[in-house]
Amino acid sequence: MKAATRDLDDRLFWIPKEKEIKDAVTTDIYFQYAVEALEFAKINPIVTMEVYTRKTPFASNWAVVCGIYEVAKLLEGVRVDVDAFEEGDVFLTDPNLAIYEPIVRITGHYKEFAKYENPILGFLCQSSGICTKAARMVLAAEGKIGMSFGTRRAHPALAAMIERSSFIGGIDSVSNVLGAKLLKTEAGGTMPHSFIICVGDEVRAWKIFDEAISKKVPRIALIDTFSDEKIAAIKAFEALGENLYGVRLDTPSTRRGDLKKIVQEVRWELGVRGGSKVKIFVSGGLDEAEINDLKQWVDGFGIGTSISTAPVLDFGGKIVFLVDDSGNKILSAKRGDLSGVKNVFRDPSTFSDVITLGKKPPSKNYKPMLQPLLRDGVIVRDFLPLEKLKRRTVRDVKLVSKLSPRIIIK
Repeated sequence: MKAATRDLDDRLFWIPKEKEIKDAVTTDIYFQYAVEALEFAKINPIVTMEVYTRKTPFASNWAVVCGIYEVAKLLEGVRVDVDAFEEGDVFLTDPNLAIYEPIVRITGHYKEFAKYENPILGFLCQSSGICTKAARMVLAAEGKIGMSFGTRRAHPALAAMIERSSFIGGIDSVSNVLGAKLLKTEAGGTMPHSFIICVGDEVRAWKIFDEAISKKVPRIALIDTFSDEKIAAIKAFEALGENLYGVRLDTPSTRRGDLKKIVQEVRWELGVRGGSKVKIFVSGGLDEAEINDLKQWVDGFGIGTSISTAPVLDFGGKIVFLVDDSGNKILSAKRGDLSGVKNVFRDPSTFSDVITLGKKPPSKNYKPMLQPLLRDGVIVRDFLPLEKLKRRTVRDVKLVSKLSPRIIIK
């Protein structure tokens, strides 16, 4: 019998190797065509490219930048200068204005970095979308525990990126094992329905879990597999007593009815039996509206698809200035873009951002948002610990949500 033919010769899955990303093999072919044609014509200007978007896919004029670290590692060793926002910084947009905030600015000979435009945008667009959505969910939850459950809804190659972006956006814990490992934290989770179905009985399943799993893992009983949630919550408390840290409702939308009232029933029935300290967690297709509706009655949320499949931010990279091979400085931009090397200055107390061609802030209250990231291919920025980035992001998102942030042109 003829052996089966393998689909791929050098890998199991349809994912790039790290070296292939670093070598920009994942780019679009037209960048390679451009470099080949410029080499033929012996043209290689020094250009400044700005990465920006004029709008967000969310109901706000702000979003969160994420992916800066990966851009730095991608361009390390490439002879370019890069200035950028900090990881987790909030930036502003205004679809009514032609002006925009560049969140990354790259200067160098075009042929040096042309092929990297694809992965640069890929790193930024998806990470920033996930980070922004996570930040919005955390903002809606108003201090209630948030857990990232969503990597099962995405390609496994993206799992760690999803968890990192969610974490910077303010999520308290992540469920993905590799994501948690790279974040240097403990993965968080409860138990799947499949475990309870394999055991065949909810109470027995909860008891087995309690006996088998390390005591450092909180005992959170899943209470919607076979029974009414209220009845199952009572059974879980009677079975585990003080060992029961919490209960989780993952009630499908086809069975929910009024989920808020179901949660209220569970809270009441636990309380009257001495289980007022038992925490209630809710998961299953949650978005900001559901979180707003439930946050008064629950202790935490397991958030999956809405974060892991968040809409991307539509960043683009555009040349705005060049120095030709004769040394001539040329203000140039494609139709619909704005020429000139821009700077962004922010008053942190009001989130008023000034965009200018000048290099000096308009006053001492304003700080420059574009800070050195690489110089001649060498990373010159110290990357902040992820916990610190997370705290900054949560703080800034809370602040910007209470203000009327605006872009000022000078």
